[in-house]
Amino acid sequence: MAWKDWYDSLAKPSWTPEPATIGLIWQILYPIILLTFTFVFVQAVRKKVPWKVALPFAINLVANLVFTAIQFGLRNLPLAALDILIVWATIIWMMVAVWKHYRWVAAAQLPYFVWVSIATVLQLSITWWNLDR
Repeated sequence: MAWKDWYDSLAKPSWTPEPATIGLIWQILYPIILLTFTFVFVQAVRKKVPWKVALPFAINLVANLVFTAIQFGLRNLPLAALDILIVWATIIWMMVAVWKHYRWVAAAQLPYFVWVSIATVLQLSITWWNLDR
């Protein structure tokens, strides 16, 4: 079964955004993520911030990138739920870690945090409603 057919067959909340809406939101967020994450990594390489500030950004990046493979490749809803919780928690960690160094970077994560908060509730709901799959 194709990934879209599989996803469409899952029980989901009535407020689930359409795939096109989800795609549009990520098209807005990815440039913000690219700019701010690159900035933090460059500052860490230049030793302007300690690597412990960049660590949550690195973990978040990996967790964000593997989500699609887990959700749609492996079709493993519980593992995808765990992964998105890691993405969500590392956004908070990122904001706290970078705040005293670059407040604009922390503030720029707010749209990402809001979206991932919504996506986390959605993913947890989908996982719960489809535990038998």
